[in-house]
Amino acid sequence: MREHVVPGATLYSDQANAYLKVGRDYAHKVINHAEEYVRGNVHTNSIENFWSLLKRGIKGTYVSVEPFHLFRYLDEQSFRFNTRKDNDQGRFMSALSMIHGKRVEYKELIGQTTC
Repeated sequence: MREHVVPGATLYSDQANAYLKVGRDYAHKVINHAEEYVRGNVHTNSIENFWSLLKRGIKGTYVSVEPFHLFRYLDEQSFRFNTRKDNDQGRFMSALSMIHGKRVEYKELIGQTTC
């Protein structure tokens, strides 16, 4: 986490033991799901929604995900989630603006690294 999250950032989590040590480097807000699910701005609903949509997409839409493509599915789902409040035209224009100059060749797409 220290590699990807800026020190001093505010983190919201449940009471899982994995998060016990992060309070030293981050503003850590904890929600106890045994007592409540939301306390003001403190909740984990957004990330739980993201994981739910990702799992539903992998199991229901994509069905078979090769490990070497997983980052692409994660990128797509992140984009969808982060632009979920945009209309279709806004999302399309945003996606279009990010693909200029990028190209994936078929051999890379199928995971073939040698000729």
